[in-house]
Amino acid sequence: MAPLTEKKVKLYYSIKEVAQMFDINESTLRFWETEFPQLKPRTQAGTKVRQYTEQDIEQVRLIYNLVKVRGFKLAAARKMLQENRSGAEKASEVITRLMNIKQQLLDLQKSLNSLE
Repeated sequence: MAPLTEKKVKLYYSIKEVAQMFDINESTLRFWETEFPQLKPRTQAGTKVRQYTEQDIEQVRLIYNLVKVRGFKLAAARKMLQENRSGAEKASEVITRLMNIKQQLLDLQKSLNSLE
């Protein structure tokens, strides 16, 4: 068995941390929780403190890619997640990879410009 190179140290993330990951408002996340039944973060007993797991963050990533990146209306995004979830997941994965490649290319360009 191959050793793990990257450890997940946190089991739960706060709403503030998740909002910062996607550069959106906390209120946007709360609203998405009402619009998308798939997004249900855990709440502590007796309080309303939301705790997001890695699975919840994946849900947010799917919703973010559909709504913010691809420009879907909320009803269309909800329908896409219900009817073609695997297609939405694949599209989200492709978009994430492309954004990473873009960032790598920008970093490379910056490095090349600094050599001049």
